[in-house]
This record gives sequence, C-alpha cells and structure tokens, in this order.
Amino acid sequence: MYEERSNDSFIDMGKADRSVWLMKCSVVVAKSWKNQEDSSSDSLPVAKVVFSLDPLKPDEPQFTMEMVGSETESIPKSYTLNMFKDFVPMSVFSETSQALAMEGKVEHKFDMKPHAENIEEYGRLCRERTNKSMIKNRQIQVIDNDRGVHMRPMPGMIGLISSNPKVLLYMDKKKPMPVKQSEVKRTRRDRGELEDIMFKLLERQPNWTLKQLVQETDQPAQFLKEILNELCVYNKRGANQGTYELKPEYKKYAEDTADE
Repeated sequence: MYEERSNDSFIDMGKADRSVWLMKCSVVVAKSWKNQEDSSSDSLPVAKVVFSLDPLKPDEPQFTMEMVGSETESIPKSYTLNMFKDFVPMSVFSETSQALAMEGKVEHKFDMKPHAENIEEYGRLCRERTNKSMIKNRQIQVIDNDRGVHMRPMPGMIGLISSNPKVLLYMDKKKPMPVKQSEVKRTRRDRGELEDIMFKLLERQPNWTLKQLVQETDQPAQFLKEILNELCVYNKRGANQGTYELKPEYKKYAEDTADE
C-alpha cells in the first residue's frame, strides 16, 4: 500500500501497523552493536530481551536485556529496561534512493541501566571515557615566514608603522561590542562524553543548579536538561531547592566507591 507525498513520490505503508520498540541505549552498548554490524556480514542477534510478569502485578511487567556476541567482552552484560508508560506517539521510517517506507509504530519506549552487580564496571568505563575526553592534544606549528609579510590590515583597521619598519601594528577604529553570554552559540559535545563529564562534576559536588552546569560544561541548556533528566533528580523543595543531584542508584555506587 502506498500513499502519495506532496512532491509526487510515495510512502510505502505496508508495515504501518507493525509494532516496534524504541530504546535509548548508552554509548558503550551502541558502539558494541555497531562494531558487530561492521565486522560481520550476517545479521546476527546482538542482545536477548527477557520479559517477566508477576501474576500478582500484571500491570507491572519487568524487562531485562542480556548482551551477546564477541564484541561485548569489555562491557557489562546485563541491563534493566525501564518502560515509559506515557510518550508522544511516534512512527519509524526508512529511506532509500528508491522509496520512503514506514516501518511501524512505536508501541513501547525504554531506557536502560546496568544491573546492580554491573554498576561498578559501568562506572569504571564512564571514568575511563571521562579521562580520555579531558586529554587535549596540543600541537605547535612553526611559521616559516616570520617577517610579517602575511599580516594585512583587515576591514575597519588602521595600519600604523612603528619605529621598526619591519613591524606592522594595527588599531581598531572602534572597539567591538562585547558579546552577551546568551548570544554565544554553544556546540554540543558527544552525548557519551557529556555524560562522563556530568558524573565527574557530581562526584566533586553533589548539588548543582542548571546555570552552574551550563557555565561548567559550556553546553546548551536544553541539551543539558536532557542529560540531567536521565542521570539526576530535581529538588523542588528543601535546603537544596532548585538544584540537581544524582539519582539514588548512581549515588549509591558513588558512595560505595568512596568507602573503598
């Protein structure tokens, strides 16, 4: 079945009623799956999802996931899948050079976290990624022509000759207007890298306001909120009102690590 689009092409709606699941996974899991896909020409299973149902609580199903494959040796194997009950209706599409197809409707949406017994290993991986992201490879470049031949006045500049004829100085006609902080366009970091930085900051100080974290990370506030909603709880009252702190499962791991 096809439906016509506005540009005279068609959408394949043959799988429109198929139910699909949407899961938000961590960077290490996504990289592991991609490595398996790149290293094998066959479409092999990358994980196994286990569905458990308590007869006394039929409305509270439990989902877990077990990683499979040779690319998973260095990452946690077991994860808990938290299912969202309320989310915006979504559909999945695929596009090729020939056609655009609807692959199905999202029936369930999940996020994932390591099991309690794997949280220490997962924390170690996060710290390793954080340390790697903090390393800045600086390079020194030698300029062959050091006589200032390539120094040319830019528009709006006045060239002044100093007592040394080989040196050319420049002066602004007008001082540039200071750029307001709100007008600075911040570039998003890699999501996994930003998560690692957030763990590091929250280990250093348990409570942060959004404004403080924006200043510390130099990230867009809206993007930062998405990460905070996954890792933290927001204090709406009490002594720490208006601040974020780690969710209990992450906080417990941080405390256990500190005791050791």
